[in-house]
Amino acid sequence: MSKPKRTANASYEADSIQVLEGLEAVRRRPAMYIGSTGPRGLHHLIWEVVDNSVDEAMAGYCTRVDVTLLADGGVRVRDNGRGIPVDKHKATGLPAVTTVLTTLHAGGKFDSGAYQVSGGLHGVGISVVNALSTRTHVEVVRDGFLWEQTFEFGDPAGKLKKVKPMKRSGTQITFWADPEIFEETTEYSAKTVINRLREMAFLTKGLEIRFRDERHEEVYSEMFRYAGGIVDFVKYLNATREPIHSQVAFFEHVGEEAEVSIAMQWTSGYTETILSFANNINTHEGGTHEEGFRTALTRAINDFARTKGLLKDKDKNLEGADVREGLTAVI
Repeated sequence: MSKPKRTANASYEADSIQVLEGLEAVRRRPAMYIGSTGPRGLHHLIWEVVDNSVDEAMAGYCTRVDVTLLADGGVRVRDNGRGIPVDKHKATGLPAVTTVLTTLHAGGKFDSGAYQVSGGLHGVGISVVNALSTRTHVEVVRDGFLWEQTFEFGDPAGKLKKVKPMKRSGTQITFWADPEIFEETTEYSAKTVINRLREMAFLTKGLEIRFRDERHEEVYSEMFRYAGGIVDFVKYLNATREPIHSQVAFFEHVGEEAEVSIAMQWTSGYTETILSFANNINTHEGGTHEEGFRTALTRAINDFARTKGLLKDKDKNLEGADVREGLTAVI
């Protein structure tokens, strides 16, 4: 038996162990954090920042989010939430906002103290965005003042500055994706961003999300706000279909460990459309919540049919596929 070829340096000593400090690991292996460095990963930067604003809305502290694609290729996300804290963080000795933008696994979403429900992980996401951008500029209005700080390639370019008194509250983050990381493209798709923002507005009832594209001579803007939440989502999905009952069925239950909301409506079509989410994140591959819905729906329809005599003792139960024919549902 021949010996295997050695393709790497045979030396394996203590000096062979690399320690990547701060956000260096993110820049070295970006796909580990955002999935890819192609268009999907590029747009993921926007989702990470917007998720933080939506989490503020879900916690009851934010009513409006503005997302702007800037003419110079940057992205600006602004909300009217509480603003990222600016006081000194006891573990790092730095302002909390600086810590959040420069430290992985730093944020208010890892326990239920600041956020009971969250889609993104505040600190993980925003620090990754900072690491993968040539420049990031953050403005925070909190405690009666406007604060600002700039970062370059993930590192602070200066200290947090107390700019001027201001009454409102909120956070504004502007970033420019690094073309050396995103070699394929740094051009955002307005259609992709619009579709995602619309979806987030449906899932966060009452939240106003405004989109603005300043990259062309004619500026394009659009606003999303849905008082009906996922009921309006089902109506939107069925806009070109023929519902067989006018009112969208809506069910909601708050338990000790989870809250469940379901909106559904049958149409005259033959295909089913079921969209499921967990903490505002689209669960494309389903999950126990979606499987539970499918099973419970089939059981409920069969029980009802037998109670009303629509199915006799000799009749077989309806199959799940038959029950869901023409169904549009958001879970």
